Amino acid sequence: MPSLPPRPSLHSLRPSHKPQPSGPKVPVPTARAIVDCAVYVDGVRLHGKFTHSAAIAEVRRRGEGFVWLGLHAPDEGQMDGVANCYGLHELMVEDAVQAHQRPKLERYDDVAFLVLRTVSYVEHESVTTANEIVESGEIMVFLGRDFVITVRHGEHSGLSGVRHRLEENPERLALGPSSVLHAVADHVVDEYLAVTSSIERDVDVMEEEVFSPNHHVPIENIYLLKREVVELRRSVSPLSTPLSNLVQGADTPVPKSVRRYLRDVQDHHTTVAERVAEFDEVLSSLVDAALARVTMQQNMDMRKISSWVAIAAVPTMVAGIYGMNFDNIPELHWTYGYYVVISAVAVVCVGLFALFRRNHWL
Repeated sequence: MPSLPPRPSLHSLRPSHKPQPSGPKVPVPTARAIVDCAVYVDGVRLHGKFTHSAAIAEVRRRGEGFVWLGLHAPDEGQMDGVANCYGLHELMVEDAVQAHQRPKLERYDDVAFLVLRTVSYVEHESVTTANEIVESGEIMVFLGRDFVITVRHGEHSGLSGVRHRLEENPERLALGPSSVLHAVADHVVDEYLAVTSSIERDVDVMEEEVFSPNHHVPIENIYLLKREVVELRRSVSPLSTPLSNLVQGADTPVPKSVRRYLRDVQDHHTTVAERVAEFDEVLSSLVDAALARVTMQQNMDMRKISSWVAIAAVPTMVAGIYGMNFDNIPELHWTYGYYVVISAVAVVCVGLFALFRRNHWL
């Protein structure tokens, strides 16, 4: 008689939680990361759709114009495809893929690389109940002789409006790829101004809440707002050096005609940096004020506790004396002794209460 196969154990029937080996990663086409790709000649966009390789080939065949290629959160394979066509350095490609870079300006051969941190204001009902106030992202700009590539990370950092405004101004686009760099930097700094205006209202509300009488503001709310201001400062402040280098033309392929426009961007950025520094100082003073208020409230509570302890000590002391097992206490055999002691205790307690109340301890 053939033997039956062994019965599977309960452990073997359970689904395995071990990670299954994955197959080779399928490369995603570069076109999936391209938001827009256009060729501009004399400030006018050429008709038709271009791939990133066909666009640069068309410009170099004509010997004039430039390419504006817009990408959104490309992966390493997609950026490698763009880098091979446009001759980008591998370090620039690595920064564009990894993101989370500080604002900076670098140059590799004939290509300038600018990193901008974008910020967006998160709408909320009240600053005292918000969990997030500032959301950040990044825009990288690759500036070459006949091309400009913008790589953005974050959902709020779209550049379609910037492109449309530039296309309505062919004279500005005719200045070349550096006009796009100026437009992007101007757009980012204008967003800084809008965000700082919104945060200023939050700071004013928080300041009013902290100094309102009989109103308690948790220090955690001030810390949250200060954390968001610190994030804003980290996005804004480091950009001063790259903008200064662009305005001065230090080792950058930006013509003088565009540097004049960048000077206005630098002025706006200085205004934003000063306002952010002011917010930081105000919030630091609000933290000190809130801590002082908490300390004062604790002192007042300790005064109240000490006052009630002093009042309660009187009947406790009398009860302790008369609770001892002695028979030769004269008042024990006096008919009115109990009433006199109770009255004396009440008078002393009321007197202490009035004294503490007059001194604002109760």
